[in-house]
Amino acid sequence: MADTTITADHGKQEILIERELDYPRDLVFRCHVHSELMVQWMGPRDLETTFTYLEAKPGGSYRFTQRDPKGGEFSFHGVYHEVKSPQLIIDTFEYEDTPQHVSLITQTFEELADRRSKVRQQSLFQSVADRDAMLDSGMRAGIIEGYERLDELLEKLSNEAELRETRRDHI
Repeated sequence: MADTTITADHGKQEILIERELDYPRDLVFRCHVHSELMVQWMGPRDLETTFTYLEAKPGGSYRFTQRDPKGGEFSFHGVYHEVKSPQLIIDTFEYEDTPQHVSLITQTFEELADRRSKVRQQSLFQSVADRDAMLDSGMRAGIIEGYERLDELLEKLSNEAELRETRRDHI
């Protein structure tokens, strides 16, 4: 498994996240735009994620809720500005308990050698205070654990694809 790099330079309104993955870009991208896949990896393991809606296309939108083991709920929503499969997603992100604090998220998906890929995410906040509040919310741990869960999902999906190929070869 690869490391997740999270950079938040003092006094800047952005958070930069990078993660290399041992899986092809197309598959990694698919896991970022389909709710049935996203619920399997987004955020910490102790939170259950459900989507109210997700339409990953320009002008589309999403809304999801995460529930903790004690019943606490945290809901988020946003709008897709650009979606270019399999290389780019630009959308907004807003935590519903702090309305009017919207961040702009740009994610790029790069194909690397040996069917590997890299995801880069820039989260641009309206203020340094908004950015710092996100960091203070436990976001780092949630991002890292989410990417670990994404690795597990990608391995499972890859194994299922290999199994289908093997079955097809024996028919």
